[in-house]
Amino acid sequence: MDTTRAEEKVRPGINPRVVLAHFDVTEREIIDRFGQDWYVTNGGGELWLSQTSNYRYALIKPTDIFQEMFNLDREMVLLFSPYENFEPRTLDAISKATSQHQALRLERICSILVSKDPNIATKLRELLKNDQEAQIVIPFTYEELRSSGSDPFFFRNRFIEHFYARDLFASESPLKKDLYFFGRTDLVHSLINRHRSNQVSGLFGLRKTGKTSVIFGVQRGLQKVDGASAFIDCQTPAFHRLRWNQALHHVLMAVRKQNDLSERLGQVDDYTDSQAPLLFEKHLRRMSEALGSKTIMLIFDEVENITPTVSPTEHWREGEDFVLFWQTVRSLFQSSSGLFSYLLVGTNPLCVELPTVGTADNPLFAQVPLEYIPGFDVPQTREMVRRLGKIMGLKFDETIYGRLTEDCGGHPYLMRHVCSVIHRISGTERPIRVDKTLYSHAVDIFLRDYTQFMEMILSVLREYFNDEFDMLRMLSRGDHKAFQEFAELSPLYTNHLLGYVVLQEVDKRFDFRIEVIRRHLQAREKYKKLYMSIEEKRSEISERRNDIEQRLRRLCRMQLLASLGEGDARDSVLAILGSPRSARCAGYPYSDLFDGNRSGILFSDIPKVIRKHWECFRNVLGRDMEKVERDMKTINELRVDAHAKDISDEEMAVVRVSACRIKEALSAFFA
Repeated sequence: MDTTRAEEKVRPGINPRVVLAHFDVTEREIIDRFGQDWYVTNGGGELWLSQTSNYRYALIKPTDIFQEMFNLDREMVLLFSPYENFEPRTLDAISKATSQHQALRLERICSILVSKDPNIATKLRELLKNDQEAQIVIPFTYEELRSSGSDPFFFRNRFIEHFYARDLFASESPLKKDLYFFGRTDLVHSLINRHRSNQVSGLFGLRKTGKTSVIFGVQRGLQKVDGASAFIDCQTPAFHRLRWNQALHHVLMAVRKQNDLSERLGQVDDYTDSQAPLLFEKHLRRMSEALGSKTIMLIFDEVENITPTVSPTEHWREGEDFVLFWQTVRSLFQSSSGLFSYLLVGTNPLCVELPTVGTADNPLFAQVPLEYIPGFDVPQTREMVRRLGKIMGLKFDETIYGRLTEDCGGHPYLMRHVCSVIHRISGTERPIRVDKTLYSHAVDIFLRDYTQFMEMILSVLREYFNDEFDMLRMLSRGDHKAFQEFAELSPLYTNHLLGYVVLQEVDKRFDFRIEVIRRHLQAREKYKKLYMSIEEKRSEISERRNDIEQRLRRLCRMQLLASLGEGDARDSVLAILGSPRSARCAGYPYSDLFDGNRSGILFSDIPKVIRKHWECFRNVLGRDMEKVERDMKTINELRVDAHAKDISDEEMAVVRVSACRIKEALSAFFA
């Protein structure tokens, strides 16, 4: 027997040293009830949110069954709300109770609320339903706890109801709290340390890599060390449509508002070309002094919106505003150590890569260290997925963490949404084991149903780096020769792909780092490969022809039936088949006439059906019957399963065009 494990077991009960004098009689009875299934470790105390708002709390520790079912191993806040009507401020009492104890001691993701409001469950659910970062709060009423008896499943069922139903992986917005913030603590600390050392920073990455969540993490970290910051959203037209001198006023307003200062900044019209730099320095110094001479971190998010050549606003994209704005900021930064630092965040690092802007030197070039946001490693993936998964009743096999990291390249947004699919397809019986079979099924569904996620992430490359995006397409379809030719022209062609963690380089060979991106592009680029062998050409034509033939048979069967009725449709097809096939098929059901294994219908028969009944097909295949016939003839004449002939690159290009036209029309019809 493992005696160490036995000693670690947590059994129900109440610590004899717990003081409960501040609870009323009913609350002590309820604590006794919790002591039948939980271990009450601490009597907590009273909390006053205002003169008329009083709460009491205790701390309880989950016993083994709760640790196993819900991955809870720390003490939890048990809060009593002795009011008949639940108010949202009750959740502030939970936060205040948590703050009374060491952070590592208490469970941060979950707490328990006991209320006298009989509708507490409904009200709490309504309050929290739109807050993706809300703590899980398990509600009970005074009355139900007093009458629950000793039912061993009472607490378990309530926890299951509130734990397993919520999808903690389906997070879309940036995380503003620490509660579900995983894997970026070292990065946050690094950025804060650079700021405190009077250094500037740049952080770039693909969309949905968690850049804005990192910003919020930096701001929370600065608050903990009594620092100061201001967040400037460059994406809003309220900022990027301003001229450079007006933008300086906007930055000052952000500092004042976000730090609760009362500095009089004057009117925006005061910030003329000549006065704006002077006023910027004057007011920033005053606000720093008002904050106790703190160094203020200015955080510019979505900085590509004020970047030359890519900004949506002309005076930033093509004018001098970028140069004048950053000349002002950089000059003051260099001459006033300890006044402020700045952090540039975005998807496109062009603002720090351009050596010149027009005829002027770029003030940011070689001044801001460029850092790409890294992907999660396996331990970070495990921390996030295991923690959230066990709360939702998903027990991941250890091998899944490595596969998930590899398939998604450590991209947290992709990994969370793959796990969200796992949650959705796993049913209601929890906990459930997530093995490689369930995982592989979820990845297939993700690739089929969530292509918009991959497209959104790739849009950065498509919008800003067309050559690099084309290189990805080459690699996905196996055109390694074409890819290598680009890569050897200049390292700039691969720097962004490596920085964005889309590709990895091993022994001077490049491959996809994000496997689901490779599979997504591979499906899109399936029939676009260049430099093909004759066997590859034959295989592609055969595959595409067979797929199109099956769809055309189905289309003919459906359209003739709808237009002619089964009897006339059957007679028409038999007439086209001709002797001896029509005699052999005379007794077949109508649907069997389009089964090549039974009726012997050929690809060459299908154009005859379509021409004879063109009115049935013109709204599906297009208005030009001659073009449709030419496309089908091209596909059929190059069918490699019947003619083992050489196929030139020109012939391959023609058959691809024809197959694409037919396939697009059929896909639109069957969508």
